[in-house]
Amino acid sequence: MKKWMALSALLVLSGCAQISNYDEAVKTPAPQTLQGNWQTVGPQSDLISDRALGSLIITPQGDTLDCRQWQRVIAKPGKLAREGDTWVNVNRFVRVMPLELEDGELYYDGLRLRKVAQPTVECQQALEKMKQQPNVRVIQDIEPQIMRPATQK
Repeated sequence: MKKWMALSALLVLSGCAQISNYDEAVKTPAPQTLQGNWQTVGPQSDLISDRALGSLIITPQGDTLDCRQWQRVIAKPGKLAREGDTWVNVNRFVRVMPLELEDGELYYDGLRLRKVAQPTVECQQALEKMKQQPNVRVIQDIEPQIMRPATQK
C-alpha cells in the first residue's frame, strides 16, 4: 500500500498525468514520422497466430485505428496524444499504449510494425465504419478475407 501511495505521489510531483477518461485525452496532430499505415512484418509473439496481422493507422489529424485480423477483425478507434515526452495511442477503452519509433520501425503494444503504402482491405473497411460511426468503441463485424470461401472456377 505504501508503495502505491509513493508511486502516485511521484507521478503527481513529476507532472506525469495519467489518462483516465477518453474525452479528456487531448488529440494531437501526428508528426510526419508517425503518420501513415503501419503493419506487422512476419510472425509476432503478441499475436494469436503467425498468420495474424496487426495494423495501426495514424492520420495527420491524430486519429488512430488499431486493426487486428486473423479469424475475425477487431478494430479499435483512438487518438494520438502526448503523455510527457512520449507519444501514446489512447483507444476508447482508455487503454494507453506508448509508441516508440526506432530505425524506421514502430514498436507498439508488443508489436513491431513497418510503414506500408495502404492498409489491408479489412482495415480500410474499418476506417469507413469509423467515419460513419464516429463514437463507436470497437468494430467487429468485418469478415476477414482469410475466412471467405475460395471462389470456384
